[in-house]
Amino acid sequence: MQQFTSLFKSVKRGERFVLGIDGLSRSGKTTFVKRLGKVLENLNIPYRILHIDDFIVDSSKRYNTGKDEWYEYYSLQWDVLWLKEHLFEKLPISDTLFLPFYNHEKDQQELKEVGLKDASVVIVEGVFLLREEWRSLFDYTIFLDCPREVRFSRENSDTQRNLQKFEQRYWKAEDYYLETESPKDKANFIIPFQLL
Repeated sequence: MQQFTSLFKSVKRGERFVLGIDGLSRSGKTTFVKRLGKVLENLNIPYRILHIDDFIVDSSKRYNTGKDEWYEYYSLQWDVLWLKEHLFEKLPISDTLFLPFYNHEKDQQELKEVGLKDASVVIVEGVFLLREEWRSLFDYTIFLDCPREVRFSRENSDTQRNLQKFEQRYWKAEDYYLETESPKDKANFIIPFQLL
């Protein structure tokens, strides 16, 4: 974590620094972001964390659409262009955003106010952040590089039993992302799983 202290010290007061933490499912993003938060607290830098999975769309828009399952996960899980315009493009300049948070119980999005006025650093954490539509809108990006077998071993045993869902939905989407977007080549910094 020491290597990020100098990165955060370069953040100028009154400006906003947008940091993207990318990595495939179960690569350790949330845990890593919590550790980054401690670094920022120690430096007395106000920050806000946003999780891209908070903004998934209603299940009717991302399941049983007639498209391949991997495509639904990669392309339909989020409204990519809406988030580009209303989240990523506004992060550096807006003190308040109204964002569509997904309510799991109701299976629908609900607009909520997100205050950013005091945040010098905004950390966005999630999968597929370095897709073409979003990657240029970050000031800095970190990719957590964790092998599939390690990530799969982190799933609970019930989830692991549904291997077909991983093969048809998640892993094909991940392979597509790695092949078409090359996040490891485009991230500013890569962290291997052994260091997480």
